[in-house]
Amino acid sequence: MKIELRVNDRDVSWDCEPHEFLTEVLRRNGLTGTKRGCESGDCGACAVMLDGREAPSCIVLAAQAAGHEITTIESIGSFEAPHAIQEAFVDRTAIQCGYCTPGMVIAAKALIDRNPAPSEREVRRHLAGHVCRCTGHVKPVAAVLEAARGMEGES
Repeated sequence: MKIELRVNDRDVSWDCEPHEFLTEVLRRNGLTGTKRGCESGDCGACAVMLDGREAPSCIVLAAQAAGHEITTIESIGSFEAPHAIQEAFVDRTAIQCGYCTPGMVIAAKALIDRNPAPSEREVRRHLAGHVCRCTGHVKPVAAVLEAARGMEGES
């Protein structure tokens, strides 16, 4: 089947099987920053923004995403011009192996877009569904709080 959706500010038309999950379709179309993890929506590695809200792409059927807007890590900053959240993750050494980082950055962006000045408790709650075996959550939480402070006043 063919689905039409908006991915990273571009209108796309992709082929997929009715039973295929969004993670696989994104990766097949070159968006490999969305990682495969638990495949049950529990680890956060596959997080994307679906219409501006964080969603686990491993349990969203690609067909369900038709007509919606998807934001992946590929559209949040770049190597040459990182987003403030990505810079904060580097500055706070919140990145080790990097496998969980794209999902955490997506989660942080979704949170800060909705609440530009989240409390530490809100950040912790928002990142709770993200598994990180290298750093845990202390450094990522600090990075998100730093990024939010640095982004105050941005629109």
